[in-house]
Amino acid sequence: MQTDDLIQLLTKDAPVKRRFNHVFVTAIAVSLLVSFVLLLITLGLRQNLLQAAQTPRVAFKIGLTVLLAITGSQVALRIGKPGVPLRPALLALALPAAALVIGVVSELAVVPAAQWEPSLVGRYPAACVFFVSLLSLAPLTGLIYALRQAAPENPAKAGAVAGLASGALAACVYALHCPDDSPLFVATWYLAAIALVTSAGALLGKRLLRW
Repeated sequence: MQTDDLIQLLTKDAPVKRRFNHVFVTAIAVSLLVSFVLLLITLGLRQNLLQAAQTPRVAFKIGLTVLLAITGSQVALRIGKPGVPLRPALLALALPAAALVIGVVSELAVVPAAQWEPSLVGRYPAACVFFVSLLSLAPLTGLIYALRQAAPENPAKAGAVAGLASGALAACVYALHCPDDSPLFVATWYLAAIALVTSAGALLGKRLLRW
């Protein structure tokens, strides 16, 4: 059987699709729980989280990471289904991207120029990159496992998407601790960590998602 024929067969196999959906959702749920517990035993939640979450910056940071996690996970779900178009999910990624641009522009408009660099660097940039990467290990493991149950056409690309979703999920968890709230900080260090996890996912996908 040719590869294209096998892809078409898998595309039409509804039970396979349903099984992948279940494995995918379970992987995200379990890995998020693992990452959250890991956050609790390492850093803990932000002490004033409930109060801080009512401020625009913190609400924006948490909302942005949640939106990126949702849209990134949608891409990962679709890439595991041969024949399902990625374009709608990829276009949805424009939502968190646009929100981040608006947040950064708003920050630059209200913060004096002398404070731009301190806002960008924040207090714990290295910790942000390290812990987002650390907290992404469980989601990345889960999503790679889920995608191995599917049939991604491009292993490296599928791995990169799994990395993107995993980094975004980890960012959601880390945001519950992170004391650096500036959109400039988020645009720099959160995205740097997510890019790192995306690259790692591409390398893992190339090796582990072949079929």
